[in-house]
Amino acid sequence: MAKLNQILAVEKGVKASSQRAVTDAYHAIQKAPLMSGLSRTYQPIDDEGEQLPPESTRVQVKVEQVLVDVGKALTRLFDVTATKDWANCHATAHVIVDNQVLLEDVPVTYLLFLEKQLADLHTFISKLPTLDPAESWSRDDNAEAWRADAVKTTRTKKVPRNHVLAEATDKHPAQVQVYNEDIVVGYWTKVAFSGAVPARRVNELLGRLQKLQDAVKYAREEANGYVVDDREIGAKVFGYLLG
Repeated sequence: MAKLNQILAVEKGVKASSQRAVTDAYHAIQKAPLMSGLSRTYQPIDDEGEQLPPESTRVQVKVEQVLVDVGKALTRLFDVTATKDWANCHATAHVIVDNQVLLEDVPVTYLLFLEKQLADLHTFISKLPTLDPAESWSRDDNAEAWRADAVKTTRTKKVPRNHVLAEATDKHPAQVQVYNEDIVVGYWTKVAFSGAVPARRVNELLGRLQKLQDAVKYAREEANGYVVDDREIGAKVFGYLLG
């Protein structure tokens, strides 16, 4: 008997060694000389003739033996994978947040999916736009947005003015300089709105998400501790194929 996490720990190595064995077998059967053998002897016509030693080449690769070896290599992989997949049908755990069961009897395969999705969601939430902290914001339900304090500014208009440099005399006209003066003619009242969220809201969401991520990881570890029944599938498969 073993636990699911132990099966998962060896699965990668078993898969690699099985693939290597199959690859080696495939390359071996592509080399025709290794599967060829011969034996020949020499007999002179008469006893006075030259005697030559026999020659022989042994068959190094036999297809039937290759099939047996491949079967042995894959049998372990078939058994480990079957044990894992059968266990995945039963390995479940609760997702518990703040001592409350949020999700019941979640399969380990779904926990793995959930873990990946929550990681992506964490990246998304951390990039949410936040309100400019330099402004004072309040919620405006009518606009369904955040509203900054009103800012009042003036509107001016240039009005020409005359500046007398020298009064008129009986000999010379007055010397007058024309200039423009900015006169306040009105007031602008600007109110900024934003669809962003306060930084505290982002921090709140990230805090909740972190709790959920931790809970999913704990649940996955618990589910992976499920005691599995060893499955012997490979022997049946290759017993049929090679029998």
